[in-house]
Amino acid sequence: MPRGRTIAVGTAAAVLVAGAAGGGAWWYLHTRGTPQETAQRFVQAWQRGDLAAMRAELGTPDPAFAATYDGMRKALAVESTRVRLDGVRETGDGTGRASYTATLKLKDVGEWSYSGSVDLSVVDRHWRVRWSPAAVHPDLTGGTSFALKTEWPKRAGITAADGERIDGGDVGGSVQQIAGYVDKATKKEAEKLGPSYRAGDTIGKSGLQAAFQGRLAGIPTTRIQLVGPDKKIVKTVGEIEGADGEELRTTLELKVQRAGVSAIRDLKKAAALVAIRPSTGEILAVVNNRGGFDRALNGNYPPGSTLKAVTAVGLLVEGMSPDDRVTCPKNVTVGGLPIRNSDHAAYGEVSFSDSFAHSCNTTFAPLAERRLGADKLLRTAELFGFNQPLDIGVPAAEGSFPRAQSDAELAAESFGQGRVTASPLVMASVAAALADGTWRPPTLVTSIKQKAEPKPLPEGVTPQIHRMMSAVVTRGTAKKANLPPGTRGKTGTAEFGPQDDLKTHAWFMGFRDDVAFAVIVEEGSGGGAVAAPVAADFLRALG
Repeated sequence: MPRGRTIAVGTAAAVLVAGAAGGGAWWYLHTRGTPQETAQRFVQAWQRGDLAAMRAELGTPDPAFAATYDGMRKALAVESTRVRLDGVRETGDGTGRASYTATLKLKDVGEWSYSGSVDLSVVDRHWRVRWSPAAVHPDLTGGTSFALKTEWPKRAGITAADGERIDGGDVGGSVQQIAGYVDKATKKEAEKLGPSYRAGDTIGKSGLQAAFQGRLAGIPTTRIQLVGPDKKIVKTVGEIEGADGEELRTTLELKVQRAGVSAIRDLKKAAALVAIRPSTGEILAVVNNRGGFDRALNGNYPPGSTLKAVTAVGLLVEGMSPDDRVTCPKNVTVGGLPIRNSDHAAYGEVSFSDSFAHSCNTTFAPLAERRLGADKLLRTAELFGFNQPLDIGVPAAEGSFPRAQSDAELAAESFGQGRVTASPLVMASVAAALADGTWRPPTLVTSIKQKAEPKPLPEGVTPQIHRMMSAVVTRGTAKKANLPPGTRGKTGTAEFGPQDDLKTHAWFMGFRDDVAFAVIVEEGSGGGAVAAPVAADFLRALG
């Protein structure tokens, strides 16, 4: 019986062999797959950027294969590729051709489409790609490579809110700092900007010119070229039409800017002023009177007693009233920190509003310790934009308000000392929030989508703080500055430097109508004596 099985199997094998020798030869010799399937796999892998999968479809390996596709991708800065298979036909005994349309998205340029073809042939009973550089592009050869030639349109302008150009040499230095300047790109800068740029192209080097380089420069008309080993042009194989740059309109109002310039221009000490429209957060003026440093936007100063307006809001939320009776002694100690008032002043028992008007450190520090604490004071400060990154289109320092780690630090922070720092921009945005009842992220270019959301102040505090800020102007530390009627504000005298050589910056921040502002005079003797008169000059210049 076992022998019979062996004979049967052998007989079957003999029949198969005989069949193969005759009409059944197709079973062994039949070509696997179709040219359409091979071509489809190849172009899909190309679209994915999968060189390994593409290489698996080749009939014969080619050492230039990967380098050719990589060279195209790098030279043209290809961000994505779409390849559509248009048709496949057999061209002869075991050969075929697949036609395709490739669409390449080129960085900062646009899309380029072209048609090409891939040759196919049967290798070892499988349809394979018979690859050559012409499979990448019909005009590409082993001795050529891709390159871009760009022609830039006329650069667009930067304007003030009314459309007047502010990117020329005839504007003031403060505006030039914001607008920035253009110059020829270095090789390193061109490489960083992308393949459309070459060393020597005009680019923004600072300010808004740099921040909005792409928008202002527009899109160049780009020619896709084939070049030889000597980089000489062999053929132009495509062109992408460019587009003009788009004008950049800022929120600056030149009338307000000029008023700020006239107010601080002749000061002997370094000074800065920022003005904001409270109802929108739009920056109306940014002014520095000397030097290349933009202290208006990037200065990190202790805000001094201007910060009492923030602390006062926190105390009002906790139930205090402008009419509450408080004490303003000559000296107090909080958490071991000795505290005094400017010029060692003492006012005895006064209203909360009058202690604010006279800027009593000895009132605010104990109140902050008893009624607020570190967490509530921090939350109040953050209502006014502290610890919030600013996105105005050019670099701007955020206001810093660390959580107090002791009662002594809490006391110092309550009147803008300790580790608290702010720029004139930050304090102008505080003044704008006090004016409108809502803190809004300051903006210089309205097309920027702000990450920060507006923050409304607690209900009911705005009329009370307005009343207290009026008292500063009419009978408090700013009384002698002769500020125009309707002005509300807060003075600040901020100490800085080593304990044995303390110096002071003079501050005034406030608002009138729909203009909020902050002024700092470096090493000024006092906010009421130095900074408030500058604010008065500014407001009078506005008319």
